[in-house]
Amino acid sequence: MTKEMKGAEIMIKSLEDLGVSRVFGYTGATILPVYHALGQSSISVNINANEQSAAFSAAGYSRSSDKVGVAIVTSGPAITNTLTAVADSNADSVPILVFAGQVQQSRMDTDEFQHINVKEVFAAAAKKVILVNDSSDIEETVKDAYFYAKSGKPGPVVIDFPLDVQRKTGMYKGVDIERFRLKYEQETHLGANQCKQFFNLLQKAKRPLLYIGGGMNNQAASAKIREFNRMFNIPSINSLMGKGVLDENKETALGMLGMFGTPYANTAIQETDLFVAFGVRWNDRVVQKVGESGLKADIAYIDINPLKVQEVRVTRMPKFSFIGDAATVLEDLLEYARHNPIKLNIEEWQKRAASLKRNFCLNFNRESAKIQAAEVMELLSRNMTDNTRVTTGVGNHQMLAAQWLLPKRPKSFITSGAFGTMGFSMPASIGVHFANPDARVIAIDGDGSLKMNMGEIHTIGSLGIPIKVILLNNHADGMVRNIQRVFYDGQCTGSERGFDANFAKVAKECGFKWTRKVRKREELEPAMTEFLAADGPCFLEVVTDRDEGVYPVIPQGKGYHDMVLGPYIKQVK
Repeated sequence: MTKEMKGAEIMIKSLEDLGVSRVFGYTGATILPVYHALGQSSISVNINANEQSAAFSAAGYSRSSDKVGVAIVTSGPAITNTLTAVADSNADSVPILVFAGQVQQSRMDTDEFQHINVKEVFAAAAKKVILVNDSSDIEETVKDAYFYAKSGKPGPVVIDFPLDVQRKTGMYKGVDIERFRLKYEQETHLGANQCKQFFNLLQKAKRPLLYIGGGMNNQAASAKIREFNRMFNIPSINSLMGKGVLDENKETALGMLGMFGTPYANTAIQETDLFVAFGVRWNDRVVQKVGESGLKADIAYIDINPLKVQEVRVTRMPKFSFIGDAATVLEDLLEYARHNPIKLNIEEWQKRAASLKRNFCLNFNRESAKIQAAEVMELLSRNMTDNTRVTTGVGNHQMLAAQWLLPKRPKSFITSGAFGTMGFSMPASIGVHFANPDARVIAIDGDGSLKMNMGEIHTIGSLGIPIKVILLNNHADGMVRNIQRVFYDGQCTGSERGFDANFAKVAKECGFKWTRKVRKREELEPAMTEFLAADGPCFLEVVTDRDEGVYPVIPQGKGYHDMVLGPYIKQVK
């Protein structure tokens, strides 16, 4: 069905065809035709406090579902505001669409008010940047961009949308979206010989270890790796972005690896003889890696990013590697195993993994007069349900949440990983809620990170969005301060705060239905119980110990054998 429409209307109709039901954004003059078209469509609009938050909400929507989040912003400073969130999504391989208003084409590359070269701004931060020159191109551009963002190594696509193109009439053609879906559905399968090679490697191993990354953090891949591990029960570890792919409550699921990883994960990697990595990027926060000095296990590596696989082939010389979608590869392996008896001789290793988890328990200063952020996370961990979704900011609270909280399903622990963006938690939680309206969404933040996007307290409160915010307030940038205490002679320049607002009162003024500020330990558990039971937007501020460290920790430049357990984690024999 063809129909003449304005460019902005074609864009919105194309989003409707794609099944988009909600967008996030902030208005402005050069994007008003699009907002006018939105007002006459079936798509709901969430207006954030700023454009960065809008794009983070879109990212939260994508990260917690298998959909693509959409942000719609105006030109100029809106573009630079959006840049950080786009770069964050690109670093963590998150598919979002950003529609950027732009001045008329005749005024581009001049000193026109609120004009900036969008392609140059996003060149290093987006998977793709597209300038729409003609209204006749809009429909195919939008539909293609949606599936391109999800394809291969996912990432953000930015569409630069000049004002005159938004206003100009063109033909909407109703192009079937299946055409674009099929364009990017390129399944690559393991052959029987490759499956045999993989299982031969696995059967020879005495201490295999699965390493699960963010590339596995989707429903399909999670379902397949869980089925794989029901069959073989191989001890597993995960990256920060891989939390929830496997159920971390299982006794051989050893949790997060890395600089602030669990003591059992960081010990297991030192003992493995076969490191089976799915969907990981071998980042620096995983510090010393298999293939480097002291960690000489064989490697099997599967990832969808050909550049990363090729890099690992050169630098780490894996015994097995494959470029492809993890869910597809795992189904191939499962199908092979169903028809070929595969016996692993790893009973002692399974017992060892379970004993590591029992004997290296996380701990904190339980004798302190001050509330520890870790004890807040321990208390929350006892109240996690299958239907809980968690977002975090960046800092000590993020690492403590990653250590203590054990999500039971994929896409339920939402955080800024590779880019490490403070201010992520609050706006991301909004997107998580709208993608999962029946879930209990808990936004965990630190005082420094919260203030980066504090305007979203107003967004949540004024709209009555039922998000539960836990603020761990230590009146400092705790992670930075910890580094200063160790490496900069204890001089904490710039990282301490002498005064903060009463954030619980701010939240109440912004419309939160339940608010509380906790200063004493005896108040904490009753407040947490009320907080979790209350309806509507809830805000729990907990004043925590500024001097609390995060343990275990691996000092920068060191290896896993240099892991510092701290004064409170004891190995139980």
